[in-house]
Amino acid sequence: MGGARPTLKNLDYRAIVDSLGEGIIVFDSEGHLVLDNHAARQILGKNLPVLRAQGWPACAMLIDAGRTGDSPTASEIRSRALRQSEPIRFTMLLSGASMPCWASAVYGEDGKIMTMITIERPDWTVLTELMNTFRSEARMAITSTKGHADLITQITRKRTTNMTVDQLSQRVIGFAELMSTQMFRLQRLIDQLHRLEVMRTGDLNEAVKKSAKKINLADFFEDFLEEVNEEPLHDPEKGPQDYRDRLDVDIPERLNIYAAPNYLGFILRDVLQNAIMYSDPSTPIFIRAFSTSQDRYVQVEVIDQGYGIRAKETDRVFAPFQRARQPQIIAEFGYGLSLYLSKANIEAMGGRIWFDSEEGVGTTFSMKFPTFQEVAEKPDAD
Repeated sequence: MGGARPTLKNLDYRAIVDSLGEGIIVFDSEGHLVLDNHAARQILGKNLPVLRAQGWPACAMLIDAGRTGDSPTASEIRSRALRQSEPIRFTMLLSGASMPCWASAVYGEDGKIMTMITIERPDWTVLTELMNTFRSEARMAITSTKGHADLITQITRKRTTNMTVDQLSQRVIGFAELMSTQMFRLQRLIDQLHRLEVMRTGDLNEAVKKSAKKINLADFFEDFLEEVNEEPLHDPEKGPQDYRDRLDVDIPERLNIYAAPNYLGFILRDVLQNAIMYSDPSTPIFIRAFSTSQDRYVQVEVIDQGYGIRAKETDRVFAPFQRARQPQIIAEFGYGLSLYLSKANIEAMGGRIWFDSEEGVGTTFSMKFPTFQEVAEKPDAD
């Protein structure tokens, strides 16, 4: 047998706290700062000596300085945290950045209740990349649209007598279509920026919770497919398509899920868009749904006979700003964000998404959503 396993008594708590990536500060029942870790010292910088000298009042000033609207005060946050077992989420404005924080109660050896503030260090990498992409796309759209509008103006003003109305209209329509494509791409990027903002600011779970309801999947798909046939799912540069001609849908009437309709629409649009973009227009796309896990979940599958995903690139599928390097995929317009956002959206609804793929054969994206559970009414008291 091996040696004795280490016990909690052997642990160096100070070393553990200092090794954490999140900042931790603890105030005793009288408001004195009694603990801070390495991450907190980095995050708080020059504010930390003030907190050490003045304690909780200085921390409360930092918290209240970043308050907006009806957000709770530092006093209210602390009071709630000391009354309940669950931590309280709030934000603190530090160096111009809104930092996600948590307030919770911890108990000292003497039984007195202390206040612990945890400060997260948000990863802005994805948002920074998206903003850089947005700026680039916006500049391109503005420059391109202005250029095409100028050309349309020049053509109409300098129209020669031998140019027919049909010839003029064809040239104008061509430029208008290019402008429409640029606006479509910019709008798509703006929509993804908003979804990323909701996710990165920690508001996604609350947004899903507020709008989640019973959804009959068959009815939802009927309306959804009507909408996607009216609005382009892929880049307009590829020309118009009747998506429904390719879709083979099999969704039983009895399937009811618990989900947020708007986010469900985002997810289905993203997954279906990928199936359409990365498969030949002459091949079918199958959409299937069925109950799983003793009816606790409904599984939806989108199956294409497309290019498939190389085994060595499967880890890129749900990563932000990552796309497979296959020529057929690179040739299609995209930002590499839709499946990253869809994964976050479906997990916020208590579901999950995964895929099976074989290069040159096709891909199946599978999604599980919680089944809607009817709540039995309590009998009236006698």
